[in-house]
Amino acid sequence: MTPVQTPTAAALPTGDAAGPGPGRGGAAEERSGPGARRRARRENLAGYLFMSPWIAGFALLTAGPMIASLYFAFTDYNLFDAPRWIGLKNFTDMFADPRWRHSVDVTLWYVVVGTPLKLAAALAVALLLNQKRRGQGFYRAAFYAPSLIGASVSIAVVWRAIFSDDAIVDRAQRSLLGMDVGGWIGDPDWIVYSLIALTMWQFGAPMVIFLAGLKQVPRELYEAAEVDGAGPWRRFWNITLPMISPVLFFNVLLETIHSFQIFGSAYILGGQAGGTCGPADATLVYTCYLYVQGFENSRMGFASAMAWMLLLAVGLVTAVLFWSQKRWVHYEEAAR
Repeated sequence: MTPVQTPTAAALPTGDAAGPGPGRGGAAEERSGPGARRRARRENLAGYLFMSPWIAGFALLTAGPMIASLYFAFTDYNLFDAPRWIGLKNFTDMFADPRWRHSVDVTLWYVVVGTPLKLAAALAVALLLNQKRRGQGFYRAAFYAPSLIGASVSIAVVWRAIFSDDAIVDRAQRSLLGMDVGGWIGDPDWIVYSLIALTMWQFGAPMVIFLAGLKQVPRELYEAAEVDGAGPWRRFWNITLPMISPVLFFNVLLETIHSFQIFGSAYILGGQAGGTCGPADATLVYTCYLYVQGFENSRMGFASAMAWMLLLAVGLVTAVLFWSQKRWVHYEEAAR
């Protein structure tokens, strides 16, 4: 008798040769047929419905006002009469305005001085909190709290009281340093430093980001550096800063943008000190002068032009920071 031969695996018919088989064609049609397309449309529609509040808010509260302000920047508009097209006159008047140039100087001074000091304070406290100690959670919350309440009107009012004439700061500098300069709030030469001090006090947000970056630095690097005899400063300069440089770049970028947009604290500190924005326009930051032109002088077209110049300036600074990161920011992927 001839033995029955079992077909080998190679001899078995493949799916293509044997036809779709039971259920195969149906599955393919389900994945690419009209039913699948209908399901995909329903899922996309559900997604857009969930996103619709954000889309409506963006269109009505962000994109719409931006487009309107771009139009108003080329018009003479006083909030009451219909806007009248005047072309580039708002921009030429802006560059010729000495108060506008002064507001640019005050803002640049605040950004160049206040931002590095705030980041230095945030990094210093983050380095202290990165060490293992009791009550770390309490200290982190305590140092972060000013960032939650520092931008409020009440804190700015309290800050104004602290730095006013014959207040606690004035008494301390007289008794400890022998300086009798009076209150910082009423002095055009000192009020901007009270504004910078308020900014430094709100270092909690960048501190938390720095602390997260410090947690990612491998301890083996510090141990190897200690074995090689590297001191604390050398370890900080050669290990800590390069390893947290992406976090440092993020904080520099974010805080620089925030510094250009400062308004509330400058307006409140300077509003009760002999002028709308400080004595002798000492706290006349860019946004404060924008507010004066738009809502006090009813020159909304001029204010819109100022707003777009601020947007271009922030965009330029952001582009420069992104260009410069190639020189001092170190990413792990690039190292590999």
